[in-house]
Amino acid sequence: MHAAHGSLSLRQYGPSPGSHAHDHFQVLLGLEGTLELEVQGRGQRVTAGSGCVIAPGERHDFEADGKAHCLVLDTAEAGWAQAVGAPVQPATALALARYLQLALARQDSLAQHYGPLLLLDCWRAPQTRPARSQRRIDWNSLTTWCQQQLHTPLTVADLAQQVFLSPTQFAVRCQHETGMRPMQWLRDLRLQRARQLRAQGLAMADIAGRCGYQSASALTAALRQHTRH
Repeated sequence: MHAAHGSLSLRQYGPSPGSHAHDHFQVLLGLEGTLELEVQGRGQRVTAGSGCVIAPGERHDFEADGKAHCLVLDTAEAGWAQAVGAPVQPATALALARYLQLALARQDSLAQHYGPLLLLDCWRAPQTRPARSQRRIDWNSLTTWCQQQLHTPLTVADLAQQVFLSPTQFAVRCQHETGMRPMQWLRDLRLQRARQLRAQGLAMADIAGRCGYQSASALTAALRQHTRH
């Protein structure tokens, strides 16, 4: 064991011995059950995968039903000062705690030497935020809706409302998922529909009105420009 880093132990908590304090850091990492703590008048709960760092001199008390098992580190290592009040990542912490639980049972284990350092490293690991799930855009349904509205002056906000996104969110998603900005995507729909109607023999003036263009000449110019691109 490297005494400078502290001493690791496995403890099962039961009745409280009363409020007390230590002249060193005490690090608790839950393995099983629930340990209710009161540190300097603040309530905390340690469950499997969660932890608590009690600073030197902080008075604390606990309550447990006898089934609360924790990995405990008593240490004077100054680096733990930055971990007081900081959360730990549950999955990583629990995996490490369970490994150390098994390792401490072996006489030839290096757990007492490296365990405290690994625990401190675990507390220092950056907290990752769960990825936010994105609302799926049903492009087929949006296309069908737009085709029924092509005669109107649609806006980005109109499109975004149909898929329950903000205009900004929709613009970003549209660019990412279709490779086009919203108005480019809408213009393609208008011109695709215009070509279909022209193939059916409709007059350009009639097609322009149905596809949201103010005149036949404006539609003709848009078709020419779109063909060149």
